[in-house]
Amino acid sequence: MPQPTTDPQSGLVKGLSLLDGTTLVMGSMIGSGVFIVAADIARQVQSPALLMVTWAVTALLTIIAALSYGELSAAMPRAGGQYIYLREAFGPLFGFLYGWTFFTVIQTGTIAAVAVAFSKFLGYFLPAVSTQVYLLRLGPISLTTQMAVSIAVIILLTWVNTRGLRTGAIVQNVFTIAKVGSLLGLIAFGVLLGRRPEAISANFTNFWSAPGNWWDIVRLTGVAMVGALFSSDAWHSVTLAAGEMKNPKRNLPLSLAIGVGVVSILYIGCNLVYLMALPLASIMSAPEDRVATAVIAQIMGPAATGLMAAAVMVSTFGCINGLVLSGARVYYAMAHDGLFFKAVKRIHPTRHTPNVSLWVQCLWASLLTLTGRYNDLLDYVIFAVLLFYILTIAGLFVLRRTRPEMERPYRAFGYPLLPAFYIAAAGLIEALLLVYKPNYTWPGLILVLLGIPVYMLWRTKRIEA
Repeated sequence: MPQPTTDPQSGLVKGLSLLDGTTLVMGSMIGSGVFIVAADIARQVQSPALLMVTWAVTALLTIIAALSYGELSAAMPRAGGQYIYLREAFGPLFGFLYGWTFFTVIQTGTIAAVAVAFSKFLGYFLPAVSTQVYLLRLGPISLTTQMAVSIAVIILLTWVNTRGLRTGAIVQNVFTIAKVGSLLGLIAFGVLLGRRPEAISANFTNFWSAPGNWWDIVRLTGVAMVGALFSSDAWHSVTLAAGEMKNPKRNLPLSLAIGVGVVSILYIGCNLVYLMALPLASIMSAPEDRVATAVIAQIMGPAATGLMAAAVMVSTFGCINGLVLSGARVYYAMAHDGLFFKAVKRIHPTRHTPNVSLWVQCLWASLLTLTGRYNDLLDYVIFAVLLFYILTIAGLFVLRRTRPEMERPYRAFGYPLLPAFYIAAAGLIEALLLVYKPNYTWPGLILVLLGIPVYMLWRTKRIEA
C-alpha cells in the first residue's frame, strides 16, 4: 500500500482516501437533528405530505450543491474549501467574510451545540451531568457539569486530531459507520415492527392534504426547511480538508456525491418511519421533540430511551470529530493569506497537522459553550449560511467565465440548469426567512457585515507589517 505523501508547499499530508472523505461528509452531516427536528417541522407545516416534501426538497438542494461543489473542489483541491472558492471567484473580501462568520459562529457554534447535545444524552446514564449541578458559580459566571463535559469532549477530540491525520480519520470512520448502522437499525425496526394502523390511517389516508393555498404551502415549507437544512449541513466538510485528499480530482466529487446521497436517503427513510409509527399529532407533541425515541419506545418499551440516548451520543461524538478536523483547515488557509493570526498557519513538523489552528478553534468553541448562547447564535446565522452557499454556487458561473482555462477534472452535473435552480430556490428561502423570521435573519446579516471593518483592519495591519 503506497504511503501518504507530504505536500512540499503546505506541509500537509495527503492521507485521506475515498472512504475517509465519504465518512467525513456523512459523519459531519449526521448529528442529533434527524432524531428530533421532525417534531418542529411537523408543528410548522401541519401536514404529513409537507413534512416529507420538506425533507425531499432539502435532499434535492443539498445534492445539487454537492454536485456543484464537486467541480470547485476538483479544480482547486486546497485546504480551506469554500473560503478558497469564494476568494477565487469574488476576491479576498468575500473569502474573509465567510471565514470570519465560519470561525466566530458557524463552525465553532455548531461544535459547541453538538458537544452540549452529547452531554445532555450522557446525562441519561450519569444524572450528575446536568445543567442543575454546578462546579462553579460566581455571580453571572457559572460552570455546570454539562458544560464541563462538553468542553472536555471538544478538548479530547481536538487532541485526537493533533496526533495526526490518520488518527482523526480512523475515529471518523469508526463513529460514522456506527451512526449509519444506528439509522439503518431505526429504519429497519420501524418498518418491520414499528408500524401502527392508527398512524398509517391518520397520516396516509389524506396524505396530500395541506393547510391553505399554494402560497401558504410554499411559505410554510420554505420556513420549515431551516431545521432540515441544518440537519443536513456540514456536508462540504471534506472540501475544507481537500489539501489532504489522495487523488482529489477523483475522490472529492465522489465523496461528496456518495456521502450526501446516502445521508439524504437515510433521512427520508427515518421520517417515513416516523409517519408509519406515529400520527402527526404525536410527532408534534413528542416529549422534548425526541421523535425517534417515541418510535423505538413502541417497539422496545422503556429500554428505548437508553438505546436512543446511546445512539445519539455515538452520532454527536462522530459529528464533533468531523467538524473539528475540517474546520481548522479554513483558519489555516486564511492565515496563509495574512487574514488570520500568523501562528495559525504553523504545521506540526512530524505529524503534519495544523495544531495551532485546531487549538484556537477549540478555545473559541469552548468559550461559546460557557456562554450558553451558541443555539441563539446558530439561529442568527441561518441566513448567512445559506447566503454563502448561494454565493459559492454563483461562483461556479463566475469562474466558468473568468477562468475558462482552469483545469476541471469534473464538471458540475446538470450545469447550468441545476446550479441555477439551487440559487433560485435557496434565494426564495432566504426571502421567506427575511419576511417571516426577521429576528433570526437580520442579526446574521449584521454579523457578516461586521466582518468588513475587521477585514479592512487586518489588511491595514498586514500592509504596515
